[in-house]
Amino acid sequence: MNLNNAEFVKSAFAPEQFISDGRPQVVFAGRSNVGKSSVINALAGRKSLARVGNAPGKTRSVNYFLLDQRLYFVDLPGYGYAKVSKTERDRWGRLMEQYFASGLITCGVHIVDARHTPTADDVTMTNWFMESGCELIIIANKADKVKKSALSENLRLIGDTLCLQENTPVLAYSAEKGTGRQELILMIEGLLSKVNQNV
Repeated sequence: MNLNNAEFVKSAFAPEQFISDGRPQVVFAGRSNVGKSSVINALAGRKSLARVGNAPGKTRSVNYFLLDQRLYFVDLPGYGYAKVSKTERDRWGRLMEQYFASGLITCGVHIVDARHTPTADDVTMTNWFMESGCELIIIANKADKVKKSALSENLRLIGDTLCLQENTPVLAYSAEKGTGRQELILMIEGLLSKVNQNV
C-alpha cells in the first residue's frame, strides 16, 4: 500500500454527502489540539495533506482523503474546542452521530495525548467507535514529550480510562519524530486484511 499516493477528495457537511463506494474507511478522531492532522500527514508522508481548516475548531465537516486509490483516510473535526458556539457543537454532534451510525467505518484511529489522562470527550469518542463495531487503534501522540520511565504507566492509564477491550492496541506515537509510524501502518494493513477476509 503506497500511502504517499494521497489526495484530498471532498468535505461532507451532511449525511447525503458521505462517501459510500465500498472502499475501506480508516477514520481519525481526536481533540482539536492533539495533533491529529500531523498524524495523518506523517502517515502519508505529506506536510499539509490534512490542512483543510484554517484554524482549530473551525472545520465542522467529515474530510476524505483517497490513499493509493484503495482506501480513504477520513478526518473528523477536532472536538473539545472551547471557542466553538453551542449551535456549532450541536450540529457537529448530530453529524458525528449520523456518520457513526452509517456503517461506513472500517477502522477507527483515535488519537489522544500521551502526556495526559483522557478527557470525558475522549471517553465518549472511544465509546462511539466501540459501539459502531469497527476495529479500533488508540494512538498516544506526543509520546516524545513523555519521559521513557513514565510512558508505560501513561499508556496503561489511557487504556484503563478509556475502558478498552483487551485486544485494542494503545500505541506510543510521535508525529514529530516519526515514532510508531511503521507500527501504525502495519496495524492498519492488518485490520484491513482481517476485514476483507470476513467479507
